[in-house]
Amino acid sequence: MNNRKVLTKNLMYLFFMVFIIEVTAEYLVFKPLILIFKPLIPLVIIMMYLFESEIKSKIYVLIMFLSLVTNLLFIPNTDQALFYALLVFTLHRILLIIFILKMNKKTDFVPLIIATLPFLIVFSYLYFETPTFPENNSIILIVQNVLISIFVGISLSGYVMNDNKQNSILLISALLFVLLQFSVFIEKFYLENEYSQVLRPLSMSLNAMAFFSFYRYVIEAEKAIK
Repeated sequence: MNNRKVLTKNLMYLFFMVFIIEVTAEYLVFKPLILIFKPLIPLVIIMMYLFESEIKSKIYVLIMFLSLVTNLLFIPNTDQALFYALLVFTLHRILLIIFILKMNKKTDFVPLIIATLPFLIVFSYLYFETPTFPENNSIILIVQNVLISIFVGISLSGYVMNDNKQNSILLISALLFVLLQFSVFIEKFYLENEYSQVLRPLSMSLNAMAFFSFYRYVIEAEKAIK
């Protein structure tokens, strides 16, 4: 095993250590640890990617950096911070979709549309049935619902049309992102933070595992390109 593989493996251990500490800090609502370890999760993934990847995509690094910024903006429990977090995350998700389409050069748009529609209907229903949310977030939430539906549609159609390792991992990542969206939506707009001690650690767990799965997808997709 060469030095690069050893270092990547050690960084993976570091990722799971940071992940466990961050989820525990979220449960205990211990802000000093959250401020340190929440942005560390995407940062460690960036490091793992740069050491393991031979392509080193700048778009992927930017995607993860935007995830780091989003994580920081989700720490304050205010409407203004939520607005900016959703704004950054919207840009993040647009780049994510562009990146996947670039990696999956043989995307068939008919299965993509068919796979996207059910998720779009579900998220639209969830949006229109939401009791209340800040007015300045409404357009961003609609865009977010469309983007997550497209993301899952790409992942599901790719898996159905070509069931290989990279598409299987991408589908797992997409489903984790869907659960994350539901978790955040329910916490912020349905339960008014009354179950945040449970939902915040859950959301952070889904966030970390979704991005770890997506990192594994990128590595496998890059191997297929070579």
